[in-house]
Amino acid sequence: MIIKILGTGCIKCKKLYEATAKAVKELEIDADVVKVENIKDIVNYGVMVTPALVIDEKVMVAGKVPTVTEIKELINKR
Repeated sequence: MIIKILGTGCIKCKKLYEATAKAVKELEIDADVVKVENIKDIVNYGVMVTPALVIDEKVMVAGKVPTVTEIKELINKR
């Protein structure tokens, strides 16, 4: 599984990265958590507001930082 955090490096983007890494650890799953900071790459996902959470190339959340629990639920739904 590949999980991407889309954002230019703002505080919210960093919080989303940290929360996602924690969710992956708590779920004990094999997933790569990757930061995507290039604005052209972010726009290619159709995202206009960051941060955004992408799981297996599907945008799950944009414009907010979900809780660790919410991220775990999104991972399990994919």
